[in-house]
Amino acid sequence: MKRSVLDTNVVVAAEGSSATGSPNREIMDRWRAGEFLWLYSRGTVLEYIEKLLEHGIAESDVRRLVRALGVLGERVEIEFFHLRRYPADADDIAFVLCALNGHATHLVTYDGHLFDVAHEYPFVVCNPLCFLAELRAV
Repeated sequence: MKRSVLDTNVVVAAEGSSATGSPNREIMDRWRAGEFLWLYSRGTVLEYIEKLLEHGIAESDVRRLVRALGVLGERVEIEFFHLRRYPADADDIAFVLCALNGHATHLVTYDGHLFDVAHEYPFVVCNPLCFLAELRAV
């Protein structure tokens, strides 16, 4: 099973979309169906909450998502803090640490800063469409 970290931009795009054909919403639906394990840490959840609220997602919807993540996801305790190479955006560090400490197979993002450091890590950094293609292929 894929062990995946979803970057904030993917979560915001999914929660903010009303389009039924949204790839980001499909990723969330596939997560809820148990097709992959969403890894999260305290730092990533705090970032999700902050950015979802900033983008106008209702507080009740944010609470619902965090509750679902607590039930269906896997919480990662950050024990290893050193990175070979840090992403340019400090907000991205929590996601890389979560992926490393959680033994992720994928970090799903639109963020170019994460693609810049992808070759340094043992997990795949991919955009949502590539991740979705892998999920659909199973």
